Amino acid sequence: MQRLIHLSLGAIAGAAIVLLATTPALTPFLSGAAASPSSDSGQTYHQLELFGKAFDLVRRDYVDKPDSKKMIGFAINGMVSGLDPHSNYMDAKAFGDMQAETSGQFGGLGMQVTMENGRVKVISPIDDTPAAKAGILAGDFITRIDDQVIAGLPLSEVVTKLRGTPGSSVKLEIQRANDPQPIDKTLTREIIKVRSVRSRVEGGDIGYIRITEFNNLAGDELNDAIKQISSQAPAGRLKGYVLDLRNNPGGLLDQAIAVSDAFLTGGEIVSIRGRNSEENQRFYAKPDDLTNGKPLIVLINGGSASASEIVAGALQDQKRATIIGTRSFGKGSVQTIIPLGAGDGALRLTTARYFTPSGRSIQAEGITPDIEVEQDVPKNLQAAAEMGFSEANLPGHLAASGPEKTGSQSYVPSDAKDDKALQTALALLRGKQTNPAFPPTGTMAVAH
Repeated sequence: MQRLIHLSLGAIAGAAIVLLATTPALTPFLSGAAASPSSDSGQTYHQLELFGKAFDLVRRDYVDKPDSKKMIGFAINGMVSGLDPHSNYMDAKAFGDMQAETSGQFGGLGMQVTMENGRVKVISPIDDTPAAKAGILAGDFITRIDDQVIAGLPLSEVVTKLRGTPGSSVKLEIQRANDPQPIDKTLTREIIKVRSVRSRVEGGDIGYIRITEFNNLAGDELNDAIKQISSQAPAGRLKGYVLDLRNNPGGLLDQAIAVSDAFLTGGEIVSIRGRNSEENQRFYAKPDDLTNGKPLIVLINGGSASASEIVAGALQDQKRATIIGTRSFGKGSVQTIIPLGAGDGALRLTTARYFTPSGRSIQAEGITPDIEVEQDVPKNLQAAAEMGFSEANLPGHLAASGPEKTGSQSYVPSDAKDDKALQTALALLRGKQTNPAFPPTGTMAVAH
C-alpha cells in the first residue's frame, strides 16, 4: 500500500504539502480471519453491529431518502476526526483534489485552514495569494462562504468551496478576534503556484531566505537561493544568513530534512517514533554545508509549525543556528495519508510523533527561541495578535510530554524596517549588537 506522509497544520485551501513514501501495508482492522476471543474484540464487534443497526434504521426510516455513500463518509470522518485535530477522512473528490495540489496548478485563495470547535480557522495566508492580498490574517474565522453558513460542515467540504475556477469570485464573511462586526471580503481565485523560497541580499552583506512552506521544491529552491546569494555577495563580504520560517505552516518531511541538511555537516536531524517501534526512523545530515559554515539565524513565531519546527529544532539542537522570535506553534505529530482503494478516498491519520536531535518532543510546547523578540503590533490588529493560538489550544490535541504552552505572537510587519526580529538578526550578524546566544556555543545534549 502506498502512503503519504504529511507534516502540516490542517487542510490546504491553496497549497500542496505531501510526500510519497512506500511503506509496508497496514493490517486491515477487519478481515476474513476469525475474531480474537478477547473481551476487547467482542466489545468492538458489538459496537460495529450497533453501527450497522443504526445505519439500517436511518436508511429505512429517515424522512427523506438519505445518500448512503455520504452517510458512510460522515461516519468515517466522525470516527477519525474525533481522534485529534489533524486526522480526518477525505472522500474520493477531496483526495483527488489533494493529489492535484501536488502539481501546484489549481484555482484557490492561498491559505491554510483548520477546524477548531466546529469553526473554520485560518492558520496563515500564503504570500502573494488572494488571501494575503485581501488582508486575511492568521486567527481569523471564516463564518460564511457565498452567504452560506459553514458551521458544522466537514473541513474537506469547506476547502472544496474555497477552491474553484481561476478568475471566479468567492465572498467570505470573516470574524476577527474581539471585533463584534463580521468583515465581508470578496476574493478572486487564482492559479495557486506557490514559490516556496524567496531570497535577497540585505545591504550587500547578509543573505536573507524566506521559506513559506515545505512543498516538493523547497529543498531545490533553497539550494538555488544560496547559489544566487553567493554570486551576488562574495564570501569575503557575506557575514551570514537569515532563514525566515515565520508563519510557515509546514509541509513535506523530506523537504524539512533537505532544508536542515543544507546547513549541517552531520548528525541527526529528526527522529519519528510511532506506536510500532519497528517503524521508527532517524534521519541524518550529509557532510556538505552549502553555506560553508557561515553564521546562521532562524526566525520563527507562533505561525511556524510542524516541518518548520523540525528545521528550527534541528539547527538549534545542533548548535548551528540562533533562533530569534516568539515560540512556535507546537505541532509535533506526523500524519500519514492512507488511500482506502479506488474511488474510496483516503484517511489522513496521525501515526507518529517526531523528536528533535536532543530527544525533545515539541508537541503542544513548541520551539522556544534563544532570543525572544516581539513585534510592535498596530492598534487595529492588537486584539487579534494577542489571541495567539497554538497546538495546545486545539481541542483533542495529543498531550505534551511536559507543561503545555499556549500560543504566541504571529504578526510580521510588512515593512522590513519595522520588523524587530529581522532587524535584531541583521544587527547581530553585522556585530552592531551582541547577545550571549549568538553565535550558539556548547555541545548538544543527546537523549538515549
